Amino acid sequence: MKSFYLTDAGKVRTHNEDNVTIISNKDNNYLMAIADGMGGHRAGEVASSIAIDYLEKHFTESFNEMSKIDAVNWIRDSVDEINSLIFKHEKTHPESKGMGTTLVMAVLTKDYLLFGNVGDSSGFVLKDEKLHKVTYDHTLVNLLVSAGELTKEEASVHPKKNVLMKALGASQEVDVDIFDCDMDITEILLASDGLTGLVDRGQIEKVLLGEGSCEEKVNKLIQKANNRGGTDNISVAYLVREEGVNK
Repeated sequence: MKSFYLTDAGKVRTHNEDNVTIISNKDNNYLMAIADGMGGHRAGEVASSIAIDYLEKHFTESFNEMSKIDAVNWIRDSVDEINSLIFKHEKTHPESKGMGTTLVMAVLTKDYLLFGNVGDSSGFVLKDEKLHKVTYDHTLVNLLVSAGELTKEEASVHPKKNVLMKALGASQEVDVDIFDCDMDITEILLASDGLTGLVDRGQIEKVLLGEGSCEEKVNKLIQKANNRGGTDNISVAYLVREEGVNK
């Protein structure tokens, strides 16, 4: 495997509320995750760091030889625990009230690939040299598109296109979407909406299919978002399966 991740404040925000990671454990399983925080007084970066810190520790300590069903439950339990930790932090730090975070993650083992998602950070796979979006954005406009009240074109320029319908820290109960992918994929990409809001899927695909190392491609994607205004924090996690795909 080859991988690289990076987060950038962008051109407008004074600080970065995103957190991102890629880690592997002793069984050569991989966890990738991006959390995009929100809330005043820099509370967003606290919420996103709670999410990523917990996932890194929990994955290293507890993710061992799991069946796919056990891994699905591991993702659900992890998201529930992160949500609880955010609410616990708010109780002892009143200045952080209202903080929250999106979360997108991917768990890759030799037998399966699972994505978990809450919010509007995105998970993609590259298969047969085409980039496919796996996750579903929990936004108001996506809900309206699904209901037939907006077209995708109208949604892309809607004044409320960034309004979230789901986030960790938003309510005591959180429902994470889990996606089971086939293993015939060559690459995995996670991105915060700081990238996907400014660089479309075709442009991302072109970068991934082009020349360069993992690090160079991630840097190129972030540069493209910054060249288009860098209006938000930008985070990218990218993994290439060097051994190829399972057929």
